[in-house]
Amino acid sequence: MTHALELKGLRKNFGKTEIIRGVDLAVEAGERIGIIGPNGAGKSTLFNLISGRLAPTSGEVLLNGQRIDGKKPFEINRMGLSRSFQITNIFPKLSVFENLRCGVLWSLGYRYSFLRFLSNLDDANERTEELIHQVGLDKKRDVHAVNLTYAEQRALEIGVTIAGGANVILLDEPTAGMSKSETAHFIALIKQVTVGKTLLTVEHDMGVVFGLADKIAVVVYGEVIAFDTPAAVRANPRVQEAYLGSSVADAQGAGH
Repeated sequence: MTHALELKGLRKNFGKTEIIRGVDLAVEAGERIGIIGPNGAGKSTLFNLISGRLAPTSGEVLLNGQRIDGKKPFEINRMGLSRSFQITNIFPKLSVFENLRCGVLWSLGYRYSFLRFLSNLDDANERTEELIHQVGLDKKRDVHAVNLTYAEQRALEIGVTIAGGANVILLDEPTAGMSKSETAHFIALIKQVTVGKTLLTVEHDMGVVFGLADKIAVVVYGEVIAFDTPAAVRANPRVQEAYLGSSVADAQGAGH
């Protein structure tokens, strides 16, 4: 069976220090996976290995059955995997429309050319307008990204992340720094724009994780100690001991 994303015996060493220690993980198409664990557990390193920012010491990363470990980030992106970052990663001096159009162009087959006027690319412009509406930034279409609120910048980054048409989306702490109301709105947005896509998200807010994910992978000291439904993870004594503690009860209460 071909998985949307599969990790096989994945390991990463920095010198003599082993950060990722033999991770195996299989994610089905359309699943929403939350990745949690204490600081220093290796979550960001795992994302960097999947998205090509780091090469594994050993093991394999497969996207829709094709190996992507060792490939460059832009090559992996063109194969159908896109990632957002903890720190907002957009073009501050470009407008909302221009930021999103940058993400759209390659997916529609437009390559580098100095002979085309972007305003004449009707399909790219139409897709960009759709994305603006999808992420709720209609009223900010022509505003430079630097002048958006923090939550609006994050929404724009989500738009850029999905603009290329990737089927596998990685979100690194998407709600960090947001208020409760902003977080609730943003989770609804993530659910909306990732319908039919495979989603992996690293998130510290347990309420967000348990409310968003179909399954949760718990990473501790570079190993996945549990990978199951939110209910099963809540009830897992090893998870409670290693990481969640009272947060399990808090998240469980928030879900009722």
